[in-house]
Amino acid sequence: MQHVKRTILVTGASSGIGRASAVSLLNQGHEVIGISRNCQQFTYTHPQFNSVEIDLSDLTTLPNHLKQLLKQYPAIDSIVFSAGRGQFSSLEEFSFIQIQELMNLNFISQSFLAKGFLPALKRKPLADLIFIGSEAALTGRRKGSIYCASKFALRGFSQALRDECAKSSVRVSLINPGMVKTDFFQSLSFEPGTHQSQHLYAEDVANAVNYIINARVGIIIDEINLNPANNVIQFKNNA
Repeated sequence: MQHVKRTILVTGASSGIGRASAVSLLNQGHEVIGISRNCQQFTYTHPQFNSVEIDLSDLTTLPNHLKQLLKQYPAIDSIVFSAGRGQFSSLEEFSFIQIQELMNLNFISQSFLAKGFLPALKRKPLADLIFIGSEAALTGRRKGSIYCASKFALRGFSQALRDECAKSSVRVSLINPGMVKTDFFQSLSFEPGTHQSQHLYAEDVANAVNYIINARVGIIIDEINLNPANNVIQFKNNA
């Protein structure tokens, strides 16, 4: 393991896995730029933390935001792609707009961000692109058609991008967590079981991010699958 100071962009930094990753990376001495749709949700006082308010789902303005980020923070050498949301229904219950919005945030915005930063990252001595996928990228399940599609797309994208970057300094990794006890489930009709063996914590995923960031030069962690010891889904009373 190496502990070299890095400048890391973290999306979805206001909550859940993104927030846990940002805090953990700061505690290790890295500089963190946190992107969130509402910076007021995560006001973290730290000399090496900067927050940037961007709505990643707004693809029309995203390219300009990326240009500004590159100018403002030229030292960025790694990105943790944590932004995303869940929506689960049978396909016919989705509107056309809902399908587009979920794919835009969970997949297309990630590809925009990677494309915007890749030329600059290839000029760094070492750079990491760490995508937060999902167990939904491994197996399609009932009522998860669009969410699974977005995560399957992200997995295929990361695999192809890893191959494209193989001769450069850019390492591409994917973390596929099972159910993580976060606000992700707040608006959903189900959630993981309450016992600690029935869910992951956001810090568990942050630890995997740390492992990738601190891996010595010369190795690539392709993909990490994390799951609780017992996969338990419980439905809420109002479901």
